[in-house]
Amino acid sequence: MPDGDKAKREGKGKGKDPHNERQMWWWLGYFLFGIHIVAFVMIYAVTHAPE
Repeated sequence: MPDGDKAKREGKGKGKDPHNERQMWWWLGYFLFGIHIVAFVMIYAVTHAPE
């Protein structure tokens, strides 16, 4: 596997690409934002539910 060794030496191996890390942080941000939206909708639904 000389190609894999070369990629590791050049820093182009799996997990070394900053673009992937940036995508992970964007995904995490959208995920946490979405969880808050769902939580606020659930709180609204519970507080405005008929008795």
